[in-house]
Amino acid sequence: MTSTDPLTPQHLYSVPATPPTAREQTAQVRQRTAWTAAELMATEFPEPKWAVPGILSEGVNLLAGPPKVGKSWLSLGLGLAVAAGGKAFDVVPVEGGPVLYLALEDTPRRLQTRMGKVLGGQPAPRGLTLATQCPPLPQGGNEAIANWLDRHPDARMVVVDVFAKMRGASAPGASAYDADYAAVGHAKRLADHYGVAVVLVHHVRKAGSDDFLTEVSGTNGLAGAADATLVLKRARGQADGILHVTGRDVDEAEYALKFHKGSGAWQLLEGPATDHTIGDTRAAILRHVRENPGVRPRDIVAALPEVDADTVRRYCSRMVDAGQLGKDAAGRYFPSPVPGEVSQVSDCPVTPHDLHEHPGHPQTPSVRLSDSTHGGSAQ
Repeated sequence: MTSTDPLTPQHLYSVPATPPTAREQTAQVRQRTAWTAAELMATEFPEPKWAVPGILSEGVNLLAGPPKVGKSWLSLGLGLAVAAGGKAFDVVPVEGGPVLYLALEDTPRRLQTRMGKVLGGQPAPRGLTLATQCPPLPQGGNEAIANWLDRHPDARMVVVDVFAKMRGASAPGASAYDADYAAVGHAKRLADHYGVAVVLVHHVRKAGSDDFLTEVSGTNGLAGAADATLVLKRARGQADGILHVTGRDVDEAEYALKFHKGSGAWQLLEGPATDHTIGDTRAAILRHVRENPGVRPRDIVAALPEVDADTVRRYCSRMVDAGQLGKDAAGRYFPSPVPGEVSQVSDCPVTPHDLHEHPGHPQTPSVRLSDSTHGGSAQ
């Protein structure tokens, strides 16, 4: 199937019958539902395939965010990166493979313009198939996507932008929770059978929440049926967005992102997300303390000549109150918690060695920034 093939039900039966492929055999193992304990322990299951290592695994990934935050730019950029075998978020190497991108709210002209901006003169990857129309999942969309996946046995990702266009009508009499769960279930059956990452682009509620999962528009049935939930939120400070991630095969984490308006690309920023969502002065203090645990206020003042001493002391005090820094009895500052304090989680003392081994957020990948210098905000 080429990028011009329509995703319509009349093309579903054009693939000749063939013996089961290795992927189909794997799918049969995955879909088995009953085992003895001995059989289960003796079975070798393949490791989950990652579309974007550490962030997007095979299965259903619900990508939610407020309108105009840049979800479509993000999903298109990921599609291009995975199809080309390049770098997702400008820094994370990904294994290449075919990608199906259903841009159900876009026109071909708009897609062309956006891709041209993201590609920046680079050739478009042949592995990316784009479509602006597809039937709802319960009314032929499942079969249409399955047909494309059959034609591309090494496919790595399917993006549905937006999910509302493909969820279809709810079953008569179904509760809102059951309807949401069933809607995601259609995509999950595809993801599980073919071993691909299916990204469903969705919206969040207008009202914010301390728990990002509760911000996903709809009932808890959506996040409950998905294998992973990613919420892209606007941020303050140096980052243009924070990507909150949690899931069954994905460690819960937060990633600071920068949107480059000129290239339409989202870039993963180095270090914990909190480093990029606080003001410049706090960020500078935090970086210095993290690099020099045990410093005293005068040491921080000497390291930041552009900030006066009173401001440094005032900010340090506020950062201790906010839990961003720790302070021992001798008046020395550490990345929170202070060495020797008892952890509220493990009841084990936290040592300086622990602080050096795990600086900042434990799930933040160790990546380096590229040389990109463009800036801007998501539209």
